[in-house]
Amino acid sequence: MNQQWVERLRAAGYKITPPRLAVLQVIERDGEHLNPGEIIQRAQAIHASVGRATVYRTLELLTQLHIIRPIYVGEQGPTYIRAEGGHHHLVCSACGVVVDFDQCVAEQMVQELSERFGFQINSHLLEFYGLCHRCQSQTPPAA
Repeated sequence: MNQQWVERLRAAGYKITPPRLAVLQVIERDGEHLNPGEIIQRAQAIHASVGRATVYRTLELLTQLHIIRPIYVGEQGPTYIRAEGGHHHLVCSACGVVVDFDQCVAEQMVQELSERFGFQINSHLLEFYGLCHRCQSQTPPAA
């Protein structure tokens, strides 16, 4: 279990309950792009009495504490990712497929922006929109 997350909850005055721990375990173990329904299902596998309202409240709390952040990609509702570091996507404007990629092209920009504006950058989200290979082959060329 990520002890820094647990300590952030405690420092903010929140109890470390088994349902909250289950949500934290899901986020730590299963990582990125989980929607609330997936988090509920996986948290209940860890602690059977985790309820829907508890998960939503915990997601809101973890967002306020900058442990996670919601992202809205395509037509689906929010999915949650860890707040720290960088996160990068290719998003198909036609079918909505989302491709994660690890290559960070923003590192130099982060350093330059930090120096230029005196801003401490802790994380970033970078998205490129276009057409995936499948949709390109299904779309007739523009005249």
